[in-house]
Amino acid sequence: MSEAAEDERLAAIAELLRKADALPGAAAPVALGEHMVEAARVPRRHREALLKLTPMELTCIRFLGWGRSNADIATLLMISDNTVRVHLSNVCRKLELDGMRELAALAGLLFYPAD
Repeated sequence: MSEAAEDERLAAIAELLRKADALPGAAAPVALGEHMVEAARVPRRHREALLKLTPMELTCIRFLGWGRSNADIATLLMISDNTVRVHLSNVCRKLELDGMRELAALAGLLFYPAD
C-alpha cells in the first residue's frame, strides 16, 4: 500500500472515531493511567486489562501507537531495548494478544492522534 493510500485510510479511520465520539450518548473517555482515550477507541474485551497495566507499560504502548520503534522508545524513556521488549511482551500477555502485530494495531487504535 502506498504512503498516500495509507494516510487516506488513517484519516478515514480518525474521522469515523471522531463521529463515534460525537454521537449522543457516547461513552465518556477512558483514563488509561495519565492518558485520556476516547471510549470508542477502547475495545470492550481489553478495557478491564488495560486499566490494570503499569504506567511504564502504558507509556511504552503509547509510543508504539505513535509509530516509534523499540530503540526509539528505549531512548525516550532512558531504558534498554530489552526492557522495552519485556514491557511490551508483558502487555501482550496481560491483554491475551497473539503477538506484536496485534499489539501494534491496538496501540495505534488507542493512541494514534485523531487530528
